[in-house]
Amino acid sequence: MPLRIGLTGGIGAGKTAVSDRFAALGIPIIDTDQISRDLVTPGQPALGAIATQFGESVISSDGNLNRAALRQRIFADTHARRELEAILHPRIRAEVAQRISERLEPYLIVVVPLLFESGFDDLVDRILVVDVPEDIQRARVLARDGGEPTQIDRIIGAQIARTERLSRADDVIVNTAQPDALDPQIEQLHQRYLGMAT
Repeated sequence: MPLRIGLTGGIGAGKTAVSDRFAALGIPIIDTDQISRDLVTPGQPALGAIATQFGESVISSDGNLNRAALRQRIFADTHARRELEAILHPRIRAEVAQRISERLEPYLIVVVPLLFESGFDDLVDRILVVDVPEDIQRARVLARDGGEPTQIDRIIGAQIARTERLSRADDVIVNTAQPDALDPQIEQLHQRYLGMAT
């Protein structure tokens, strides 16, 4: 089995920028956000379960998940968020385990934004945190997604505290500078993980 690296970080930290660079090095990426999106396409059982649990208001007229409506609801109501997690997390976990079992490379990256919150940290051997201060998180998310600052604060508040995330990390990438500042950090980790996997 490959060495399993769990990649996490707060919203807006730059997890995709980091995983894209590992992918460019030929490292397999298992992205739980993409798995989650695939699970809620029309016709998938998870979408039906969400419609049953939350009502048709979270389903668009074209039959797709109304992500904005669902996001607003779950970040305003902790109980609703837990209900959604109960639908999605077991399915995501099963898919991640299946994909890991199919790989033969020395190591792979499993991208899990809510790695600790979901309990998915037991699926990986090592934890890599992409870190930025919260003010940078807010600025990046506002620039990327727009939306209300209060909703962004709710999302950040629903995630594990930055200090705890860092305390549980095996490795940290600091993503506060220009994007090309990521490259030497990733190359160093790439060599380390290859060495650990052999």
